[in-house]
Amino acid sequence: MDTIKVMIRNLKELYWKHDKAVHAALAAALAALYFLDVNQYVYRVLIMIGLYTILALSLNVILGLTGMLSMGHAAFYSIGAYVSAIIGTRFGMNFFVSAVAGVVFSAVLGMLLGLTTMRLSGSYLAITTMGFAEVVRMILLSWESMTNGAFGIQQIPRPRFLGYELTTANGGLYLLVLILVILSIAFCAAIDDSKLGRTLRAIKNDELATVLMGVSVERYKVTAFAIAGGLAGLAGATFAAMNRYIDPNTFNFDTSMLIVCICILGGMGSIKGQILGAVLLVAFPEVLRSFALYRFVVYGLILLVMMRFRSQGLLGNLSDRPYHFPRGVTCKSKSSPGGDTV
Repeated sequence: MDTIKVMIRNLKELYWKHDKAVHAALAAALAALYFLDVNQYVYRVLIMIGLYTILALSLNVILGLTGMLSMGHAAFYSIGAYVSAIIGTRFGMNFFVSAVAGVVFSAVLGMLLGLTTMRLSGSYLAITTMGFAEVVRMILLSWESMTNGAFGIQQIPRPRFLGYELTTANGGLYLLVLILVILSIAFCAAIDDSKLGRTLRAIKNDELATVLMGVSVERYKVTAFAIAGGLAGLAGATFAAMNRYIDPNTFNFDTSMLIVCICILGGMGSIKGQILGAVLLVAFPEVLRSFALYRFVVYGLILLVMMRFRSQGLLGNLSDRPYHFPRGVTCKSKSSPGGDTV
C-alpha cells in the first residue's frame, strides 16, 4: 500500500512539473483523431462530451466559483440554440455570425436573470432558476410564429469555413468543437486567475466578509451569470448546427440536472474536474446503453455517495481558501489538517 501511495505521489509531482506539456500532448492527440478513420458515431459522442464540457464550465462560474446553485442552466443552452437557428434559417447567416448572436443574447439574458436574483441564495435561488428555465421553455413552445412551437426548427445550416462544410461525417464539426472547448478552457482559466475569479471565490467563501471589504457583490454575481449564459449559449448554437433540428423538449429539466451532476461530480471550482465529469456522465449511457433509461437514478446515487465521502468532487480542492497559492507554498487549512501544498 505504501508503494502505491509513493507511486501516486511521484506521478502527481511529475504531472505538476510538466503539466503544460501533458495538456499540449493531450490536445494534439485529440486533434489527431481528425486525420484518422473514425466512426461517425464516435465523433458524435466526442462532440457531445465537448459541448457538455463547455456547459459544465459555464455552470462552474456560477456554482463552483461563486457558490450559487442554478437549476435552470438549460435555459441559456436553449436560447443560444434557438437564436442561432432562427438567424441561420430565416436570414441565411453564416454559423459563426449566428453563433455570436446566440452567445450575446444568452449573456444578456443571464445578466437579466442575475439582476433579478442577486439577493437570493440557496434553495430560493435554485427554485427561481428552475422556474426561469420552465418559463423559457413555455415561451419557445407558445411563440409559434418565431420558434415553430412544438414542431421545432428544422434544416438548420451547418457551419462552413472557406467553402468547406463542417459535418460529423467528415470530422470538421468535431475539430470545431475541440477548438471551442480549448478556447473555453483558456477563457475560464484566465477568469480563475484574475481579480474577477478571486472575488467570486471570496463571495463563495464568505459573502458577508466580502461585502464588508467594500466589494459590490451584486455586480460580481450579475457578471458571473452573464459569463455563464454566454458560454452556455455557445454550446447551444453549436448543438443546433450539429443536430440540424431542435425543439423545446430537447432542453428540459433533465438537461439542467445533467449539467449540475457533471459540475458536482468532477469538482466544483475545478476546470479539469468539469472535463472529467463530462467524460464520465456523457459517455456512461453510451457505454452501458442497456442502463441508459436508469441513468438519472445512477446519477442520483453517485451524487449521494459523493456528498457523503468526497463532497468537493473527484478533482475538487480540499482547501476552503478563496484562491490558490503559488506552487511550493504550504498553508494550513481547517478542512485539511495536514496542510495544502500547491
